[in-house]
Amino acid sequence: MINNRLPTVFNGLVVLAALAALAAPANAAETAATEHAVEKPALPTPGNTAEAEAILGAKLLVCNTCHGDNGVPRSTAAPIIWGQQENYLLKQMHDFQSGGRDNEVMVWMATALTQAELGSAAAYFAKKNWPARSAAATSPPAIVAVCQACHQQNLAGGMPAPRLAGQKYEYLVEAMRRYADGERSNNPEMMNIMKALSPDERDAMAHYISGL
Repeated sequence: MINNRLPTVFNGLVVLAALAALAAPANAAETAATEHAVEKPALPTPGNTAEAEAILGAKLLVCNTCHGDNGVPRSTAAPIIWGQQENYLLKQMHDFQSGGRDNEVMVWMATALTQAELGSAAAYFAKKNWPARSAAATSPPAIVAVCQACHQQNLAGGMPAPRLAGQKYEYLVEAMRRYADGERSNNPEMMNIMKALSPDERDAMAHYISGL
């Protein structure tokens, strides 16, 4: 039976969702290294599986604030995470927790999850279906061949790297810029590749990939 701490947990998560909704437009892009609020994970009573599942479910509902409850992000800067590679999602959340990747809302959210919940959250979203959309790809830029070495055929992703095909243009072009400018540093190889491309080349790549 869920104990009387659960309403407090839900109330806290509702507040978190509201604050995330307000903060997302201004803070969706990763910012320069600053001190962000660290959330103390809500913990279930040891051995209470039902309570643990309810707490995790409440936390995952908060993700809908930016990433959407149907897999289509509500924020222009938020990526699609439904159907994304599980190992990639898990790494990003670990990076947000450890400070390897910086984003005010995501640091706050990731630190609200326990280590066990990180794995469960990654598996939960990975098992969802990537949101359907109409393809509108143009001719591929030459650099696509380099991307496929890790992101696989048709940029559908795999163990080495995440799916890019059909990812949001706004997210892609900003992520590429941040790698190029050294603002996102949790993947040195991506930093080197993006630094070698001009802004126009990155923009062309983002347009092509988002249309797949």
